[in-house]
Amino acid sequence: MPDMLKDKVILVTGGKGLLGRAIVNDLRAKGAIAIKSDLFHSGKLDEFDLHCDITSMDSIKEAIAWLVNRFGRVDGWVNNAYPRTKDWGADFLDMQEDSLKKNVDWQLNSYILCCQQIIKQMIKQKSGAIVNMASIYGVVGNDFTIYKDTGLTPPAAYPAIKSGLIGFSRFLASKYGELGIRTNVVSPGGIFDHQHAEFVKRYEEKVPMKRMGTPEDIAPAVSFLLSEEAKYITGQNLVVDGGWTAI
Repeated sequence: MPDMLKDKVILVTGGKGLLGRAIVNDLRAKGAIAIKSDLFHSGKLDEFDLHCDITSMDSIKEAIAWLVNRFGRVDGWVNNAYPRTKDWGADFLDMQEDSLKKNVDWQLNSYILCCQQIIKQMIKQKSGAIVNMASIYGVVGNDFTIYKDTGLTPPAAYPAIKSGLIGFSRFLASKYGELGIRTNVVSPGGIFDHQHAEFVKRYEEKVPMKRMGTPEDIAPAVSFLLSEEAKYITGQNLVVDGGWTAI
């Protein structure tokens, strides 16, 4: 449906990342004015690329103000950025207090503050849709057998952050639904990104669809939840995982 999101103004945080690029491309293919927001943008702002640091309240406010000034509204907001410390992935028993606090602040609190600020604008419009990106590990526990001897260590804070985000999104859906503002979550399963070969093999042996996901598997779910096709859907967590959480 090429006109599914025709002329809707939608910002995607972390728009230059693996998932972010696919989400932006899918939104644009369906007619949206999709803004690729990222910490690593530089240079002048335009309607397609926008520098935004979601760990800075000033940067969040500036991004929203620019969008409203340029387009007059913001129809959708996708919290997809994934800021993290250099020691992200350390074993739970080796995790440092400062690192834990920073990652929770950057990955959960920043999403909350983005929602706070964009909802202020959506209240003025009496409409808007938010999609928060979570994970299957906000729904089910980690299967540590697939990581054995691969050098990969699932971050302990990750499930706490992602499950918290799912609960917070339900809070927003309940509080602001009457104002025409919808908030939903997309929880991807494992996305192939050239991980350790043994990890990929074990993952694909377990998942019912027998392959890891791709960014292009996830993006259409985001587009759907932002569209009028989902106009009566709010407070939901759409899991896109090839059946991982079904078993």
